[in-house]
Amino acid sequence: MAFAGRSNAGKSSAINTLAQRTRLAFVSKTPGRTRHINFFRLQSGGIVADLPGYGFAAVPAAMRQHWRTFLARYLMERRSLVGLVLLMDIRHPLTPLDHRMLEWFLPSGRGVLVLLTKADKCSASERALALKRVRAAMDRIYPEGRDQLAVQLFSATRRWGVAEAAAAIATWLAGDAPAQKERPRHQGE
Repeated sequence: MAFAGRSNAGKSSAINTLAQRTRLAFVSKTPGRTRHINFFRLQSGGIVADLPGYGFAAVPAAMRQHWRTFLARYLMERRSLVGLVLLMDIRHPLTPLDHRMLEWFLPSGRGVLVLLTKADKCSASERALALKRVRAAMDRIYPEGRDQLAVQLFSATRRWGVAEAAAAIATWLAGDAPAQKERPRHQGE
């Protein structure tokens, strides 16, 4: 499965927490440290692809364009991917780049788990409102992806949502994820 998200959204922290390891993925306060796809093998045998963060990484424009092209191809064409864990900082969800990731991946028919990270940085009412708004936006914008999209709160620091995310990922790794959908055939194809 692939882990993607805006730079500094908490991808490495989430990977470490879900893998029950402290230093599997490098955690940095500086956005844009992950510059390549890093692969990690889990104890279950599954492989996690930690994708470079997108957004405000301090890298040259040519490098950002290369990442965008490469990530699009990776997400659309990589047949071995069973799902995408898309991490969004709960305080800044659904950026245009988050939507682009969903537009690249949802047509595959594979599962998408949206983790609203850093949930511990908000009050209980702010968390509930953010979760409600993101779920409503997903239903409105991606109605065809309802069966493959899940949204939940997550905090690596407080371990909120860890069990739920781990269960979803275990389902994917067991082969019980949404099957890749056939493209609708048009008359004459």
